[in-house]
Amino acid sequence: MLSEPTLTSRPEDGWDIPLLLWRADGPLRAVSSGPLGGGIGARHWVLNATVPMSYDRDDPAAHLSALAADLALDGPGVGLLTGVDVAEVVARTDTGVRAWATVGLGTPLLAAAPAPVELAHRVGTVNIVVYVPARLADSALVNAVATATEAKTQAITELGLPGTGTPTDAVTVLCPVDGPEAAYGGPRSTWGAPLARAVHAAVRAGGARAVVPWSEQFRG
Repeated sequence: MLSEPTLTSRPEDGWDIPLLLWRADGPLRAVSSGPLGGGIGARHWVLNATVPMSYDRDDPAAHLSALAADLALDGPGVGLLTGVDVAEVVARTDTGVRAWATVGLGTPLLAAAPAPVELAHRVGTVNIVVYVPARLADSALVNAVATATEAKTQAITELGLPGTGTPTDAVTVLCPVDGPEAAYGGPRSTWGAPLARAVHAAVRAGGARAVVPWSEQFRG
C-alpha cells in the first residue's frame, strides 16, 4: 500500500524548499519516467521535490539520491523534480485508484510541433503519481503510463491550452507485487478506466488555478 503523501522541506542555498514524500509499507511494482528510479522495478517510496526556477544542475538523479539519503529513505525509490510548489498537489480517487498531480502548465507544447528557438522560462512541469490497488503486468504498467498521459492531455485540451503536455512532465504508476495479475492498463480496462478518470480530474483541477513558480512567490 502507498501512503498519502507527507509534506516536508529541506534547507538548500538559503531556501527552505518543500518536498512531497510517499512511503510504501513494503516494495511496490512501479513504472516511472522520473530522473531517479525510472523504468520498471520494485520501489519503496516516491519523492516529488520543488526546485527554484534557476535550477540548472545536470545531475538530477544524484541530487534526488542525496535528498533521499537526507530523509533516511531505504531501498530504491522514485525521484521527481518540479518548479511548482508541491504543497499544491491535487489528489483524486476513482474506484480504488488514487492519483496525485502537481500541475505547472506555463510552457505547454504540442509533442510533435517543431522545436522553438528558445523555450519560455515559465513553470511547466506536470508530475503525476498513481497507485493502482491490483498487480499489473509489465505490459499493463506501460499501458497505464500511456493512459495517464492521454488523460492528462484531455485535461489540458479542456482547459483550452495549446499543448499536449510540457517538456518535462513525468508519470509514475505503482501497484502491489502480489495477487492476480491484470494484463491490461488501457482506458477501457478494469484498472485503466478509473486511472484515466482520476488523472484527468487531478490535472484538470490543478491546471484550472493560477500557478506561480515556487521561487517567484517570495518576490516583492
